Amino acid sequence: MVCFDNEWDGMLAEEFTKEYYLRLRQFLKREYASYTVYPHMNDIFNALKTTSYSDVKAVILGQDPYHNPNQAHGMAFSVQAGTPPPPSLVNIFKELQSDTGAELPNGGDLTPWARQGVLLLNTVLTVRRGAAFSHSKQGWEVFTDRVITTLNARETPIVFLLWGRPAQQKQTLITNKAHYVLTAPHPSPLSASGGFFGCKHFSETNKILTAHGIAPIQWKL
Repeated sequence: MVCFDNEWDGMLAEEFTKEYYLRLRQFLKREYASYTVYPHMNDIFNALKTTSYSDVKAVILGQDPYHNPNQAHGMAFSVQAGTPPPPSLVNIFKELQSDTGAELPNGGDLTPWARQGVLLLNTVLTVRRGAAFSHSKQGWEVFTDRVITTLNARETPIVFLLWGRPAQQKQTLITNKAHYVLTAPHPSPLSASGGFFGCKHFSETNKILTAHGIAPIQWKL
């Protein structure tokens, strides 16, 4: 049984007994036994372990983990300490600097954001080395949709940052008028210049939080 050591334990316990998750678990057992899979199995749920349900102020939604060595550690867009930021994360930092004046960080570990209430959630939580989307459509999407709908039921405002079309497709799950949705193109070098740069989502998130009496995120790493 997965243990988050926070509120998610009670809220997601039923998911781990459902048929889709039992099939996913068997799939993951085969994959981890036969291939190199990221992140390490102990890190799969780091986003939920680090940011408990009541602590969530913002959600940054990614797709699946980085599929190269020493990168993925269970948080969307974040890489392990000491690992150079990949191109999409470099562009996130460029927009952060342009938007808030924060200096460009040396590394790409976003754990400080997660500890302040930014849930860094991928829609698929594992991937085979060198094979993007190799673990899609195995059940993870059902699980992470459940996370989103659980957050949607909360009355305290949450800011959802949806970058790129796959993330924006999850907007249909966010029906509660208490919440805010910010959309932009994906920060990938292929699309960042089409509207991600200049979106000002970092300062906009803090404006929304402050307006509701919620402490803003200290985005500077």
